[in-house]
Amino acid sequence: MTPPTLRLISSMATRLLLSDLLASYADATVALESVGGVDAAKRVAAGEAFDAVLLGSDAIDKLIAGGHVLAGSRVDVVRSGVAVAVRAGAARPDIASEDGVKAAVLAARTLGYSTGPSGVALAHLFERWGIADAVNAKLVTPPPGTPVGALVATGEVELGFQQLSELMHLPGIDVLGPLPDAIQITTIFSGGVAATSHQPDAVRALLVHLASPGTAATKRAHGMDAA
Repeated sequence: MTPPTLRLISSMATRLLLSDLLASYADATVALESVGGVDAAKRVAAGEAFDAVLLGSDAIDKLIAGGHVLAGSRVDVVRSGVAVAVRAGAARPDIASEDGVKAAVLAARTLGYSTGPSGVALAHLFERWGIADAVNAKLVTPPPGTPVGALVATGEVELGFQQLSELMHLPGIDVLGPLPDAIQITTIFSGGVAATSHQPDAVRALLVHLASPGTAATKRAHGMDAA
C-alpha cells in the first residue's frame, strides 16, 4: 500500500527539526511548509487545505476554538527557549543575569525580535522593566518568515532575540547564549489535525511519532527539549 501524502504547515522555529524528524518517517510522505507563525495561523484559519498544523500551543488552542483544528487532537511536541545573538565578531554583552540583559537592551542601537509568542512575551518583559518606549524607538521588526538572525548578520539589527533553534545554525552571527532562567521564555510547540484533513488517523500517527521518546536526541541537537 502506498503511504499517504500529508500536508503539514509549521512556523520557522521548528523547520529544521521537522525536516530531520520527517526524514526517518516511513508511514507517510509529508510535504512540509514552514512560514512565519502568524502567517501560518492565518492561512489555517482561512480554510487553506492542510492535514497537520504545528505551531505554538497558544496558536493551536485558538485554532481549535475556532474549529480549524480538531478538538482533542493537540499533541505537545517540543519546548523551545529564547537566545540572544549579535553580529559575528561584534562586542559580546554580558547576558548572564536579568540586569545584564536589560543593560544590553538599553545599550543596543537597534533591536529585533520575532512577531510570534516569544516576541509578545519579550514586549511584556520590556513593559515590566519600564523601557518599552525606548525599545520601540529602535525596534526592527523582521518581515514574516525572515529570521531575526538574518538581520543581525547584515548589521541591520545589533541585538537579536529569537528561538535558539532559529539562531544556532545561521551564519554571520554569534549566539551569546540563552536568556537567563529568571526571564527565560519557553514556547511549547504543539501539533494538531487540521479540520480540512481527509486523513485524520494518518495525522494522529504522525503526531505520535513527532512526540515519541526516540526523538529527544534530535530535539536537543536543534536547541530544543522534548515537551
